[in-house]
Amino acid sequence: MSEARILNSRVVYSGGHIQVREDRIIEPAGHECSREIVVHPGAVCVVARPTPEEVILIRQYRHAASRDLVEIPAGTLHPGEDPRECAIRELEEEAGYLAANMVERGRFWTTPGFTTEFMYLYEAAGLTKTQIHPDEDEAIEVDIVSRTKALQMIDDGQIQDAKSILGLLRVLK
Repeated sequence: MSEARILNSRVVYSGGHIQVREDRIIEPAGHECSREIVVHPGAVCVVARPTPEEVILIRQYRHAASRDLVEIPAGTLHPGEDPRECAIRELEEEAGYLAANMVERGRFWTTPGFTTEFMYLYEAAGLTKTQIHPDEDEAIEVDIVSRTKALQMIDDGQIQDAKSILGLLRVLK
């Protein structure tokens, strides 16, 4: 399949973490249209396992969802940052743990219909408790649950965040 042909592209918004770009394109099927794209630097998410039968979950308020969500630790890549190093940093910032073992378990587009965000999934083990260092705008609660409970929370709808569902199912099943 061929790619879309870009007729023109312009940044319509530039913020602290993202940009919004408007592209006028001709799609591979020949249709001319406009696409609004959220340009994102990429991110990581971590299924952190204190023991083989446990996993770390965090709860934090997400304004776009207008509620608290239960998630696995995650965060945005800094410019030029290695994804594995980002995963190590984010696990300590959000959950207060350092990992002796950080293994990549997958890569995926979060929502390719409108964003360039590409995410790296890691599994962390050999954890050492340190101290949580959330960003100024984050209020995070950390919980350690059993593997069984985490999977049940997906089934019960307590975990509704896509990266967390994907990560937990990929690593724990």
